[in-house]
Amino acid sequence: MYFKIVVMGTSLGGLSALQNILGDLPPNFPAAIAIVQHRHKESGTALKALLQTYTLLPIQEVEDKDEIIPGRVYLAPPDYHLLVETDHFALSIDQPVSYARPSIDVLFESAADTYGERVIGLILTGANQDGAQGLKKIKARGGITIVQEPSTAQSPIMPAAAIADVAVDWILGLSDISNLLVNLCHSIGN
Repeated sequence: MYFKIVVMGTSLGGLSALQNILGDLPPNFPAAIAIVQHRHKESGTALKALLQTYTLLPIQEVEDKDEIIPGRVYLAPPDYHLLVETDHFALSIDQPVSYARPSIDVLFESAADTYGERVIGLILTGANQDGAQGLKKIKARGGITIVQEPSTAQSPIMPAAAIADVAVDWILGLSDISNLLVNLCHSIGN
């Protein structure tokens, strides 16, 4: 078995957390990474440009029906839900979930439905509870669940909510997350 995709969700404080994690991943990271960062619908492409300066992995903002390619980082565009379908992404303008569009829950649940045990879900810093239900679904489908240690988060609400709702596999500080992702993705059948 190998992991097809790593899905990450973050909100308040997410830029710093994502810079830390992506900056520590090697350029040969074998899985695709899809990220929902809560941001204003008018935010443009600044997030992509900022994150790209920290990693050698190519980063792109998803367009509808983009193919899922290993070793790439995909960002949910502002004001669209990002969904995982077999071998490609889809975008939706359905109603906000947990007051957010894009919603972490929508990304995580669609990844769990599509790839089951081949998904790693990661909840990072954030000021609401988006992501807890999606992480629960990843766990129920046999995927791996990771949450940032709330005491290390700029905003501990989102990681604490996920820990309260899900029997997560790992609770780690930011500095340990990238190493775990590398070890999981390189050691299991890759």
